[in-house]
Amino acid sequence: MLIIRFNRTGKKNRVSYRLVLQEKTKAPGKRHVEILGSHDPHTKTTILKKERILEWLKQGVQTSDVVHNLLLREGVIEGKKIARKMPRPAVKEVAEAEPVEAKAEEALVADEPESVEAAAPSAEVGEAAKEAPAEPEVVTEEVPTPEEAKAE
Repeated sequence: MLIIRFNRTGKKNRVSYRLVLQEKTKAPGKRHVEILGSHDPHTKTTILKKERILEWLKQGVQTSDVVHNLLLREGVIEGKKIARKMPRPAVKEVAEAEPVEAKAEEALVADEPESVEAAAPSAEVGEAAKEAPAEPEVVTEEVPTPEEAKAE
């Protein structure tokens, strides 16, 4: 299957492109069937062989997204522009703070104190739980030393 796409040429930091017709499975810089034009993005100049491009398109040749949009802009073909969007990286938000607050509120509702005096300490505990994330408590048992074990 043939495709019309860009072939990068030019110097470093001074790129220009050729519009080439080549096999879709070949790398863009490899052997091409025909050169159909050129494009310089720095000076915004484009040279196209319109008759040859239209002839190949009638034979069923595909175009890359960028070349399709270039041909639309130059008036060689008609249609809609192909949106070429890059996927955005996923931003990870800190969602751990919300569950801690929800758990603290649930604990306050579940343990409603009967008197006002008992409500104050539980509110302080709830506020402390909101400020610091809950950490698992480590319980250690004191193991007697061999000397203490002999004494018993």
